[in-house]
Amino acid sequence: MKGMIGSGFSFLRQPRVLFGPGRIDELPGLASLFGKRMLLVTGGSSLEESGVLQRLLNFCAAEGIGCEHVRVAGEPSPEVVDSIVARFRAEGIAVVAGVGGGSVLDAAKAVSAMLLQDEPVERFIEGREGFLRHDGRKVPFIAAPTTAGTGSEATNNAVISRIGRHGFKRSLRHDAFVPDIALVDPVLHCSASRSLTVSSGMDALTQLLEAYLSPSASLLTDCVAWSGLEQFSRSFVPACSDGARDVEVRGKMAYAALMSGIALANAGLGIVHGFASSIGGRVDIPHGELCATLLYASTRENIAALGEVDEGVAFLEKFARAGRLLSGKDAPGLAAGCDALLEVLERWQDELGFRKLREFGLERGEIEPVVAATRAKNNPVDLDNEALVKIVEERW
Repeated sequence: MKGMIGSGFSFLRQPRVLFGPGRIDELPGLASLFGKRMLLVTGGSSLEESGVLQRLLNFCAAEGIGCEHVRVAGEPSPEVVDSIVARFRAEGIAVVAGVGGGSVLDAAKAVSAMLLQDEPVERFIEGREGFLRHDGRKVPFIAAPTTAGTGSEATNNAVISRIGRHGFKRSLRHDAFVPDIALVDPVLHCSASRSLTVSSGMDALTQLLEAYLSPSASLLTDCVAWSGLEQFSRSFVPACSDGARDVEVRGKMAYAALMSGIALANAGLGIVHGFASSIGGRVDIPHGELCATLLYASTRENIAALGEVDEGVAFLEKFARAGRLLSGKDAPGLAAGCDALLEVLERWQDELGFRKLREFGLERGEIEPVVAATRAKNNPVDLDNEALVKIVEERW
């Protein structure tokens, strides 16, 4: 673990961040900085029902911006990205804007990355046959999240998936893909359903914890991750209950998600996100729900394994510190702090009703192949197959 400044670190460039209520209305003006033709990528109908979509289109017209609009439903597949790119490649798009949840932002990010390329997107996806390294040329990209989860507004990758027994869930990645502008308006988050708030929030928490506990963490990423954890601890439960429409509460959650994106892009992620790739490519499970259902068991196995290795103490201290923060308990000492973390994660798992993996179609006979395909180079400890099987079986 990189704990000393003398060990050195690197840090990706960050987007220009505009954060606060009402900032979404600045999108057309920001888009005009890049040109007069924008491709707007959104999700389902909520943006339209709220009146935000029409307001943006009206502002675009007032700015003299030609605005093309496409919708993306669900996590983007190579076919979805390629079809949008083929439709608009010759249209002179000057800027791509994504307004939506993590899947929408990933789709829009991938489109911005592929509009200047001639090959299909799958050729550039990590780990695919015939993988090519992207040269970084892209159309400028503005990201405006409507959920507090993936932190895609600050990351250098877009997750692309093809669901099926021989499917995949992997990243299109280049440092240039960090959005040019992150437009974070917590008002947009107030209409998110309770279930979406829970799952996206657990995604953000998983990313914050895994980046904080990563062996590739630095003093800088620790500061970023801890700042996000602080705001998450103050807002997650209210956002899932009586504070759902409170802009201040939603702002804290949006901040936590933004910090999770910055932290993960610079420190990497752990075993839960390793499972997100191996399980997420097999069955159609929303990413946030997968993180939610695996986080407690994965954290418990990590803590147990760290207790068996000499270098585990530094990581256990971090787990304990996170446990005291998230639980609100004093819990002095390593054991008490780690127990406090496990207690709060297990309580949320039970009280918020995280669904089991079999409810999404994972068959019991697939557990062994899933474990064999799971990798996590930035987990704080190497978990053996027995531990990995235990995690998946418990949540199956």
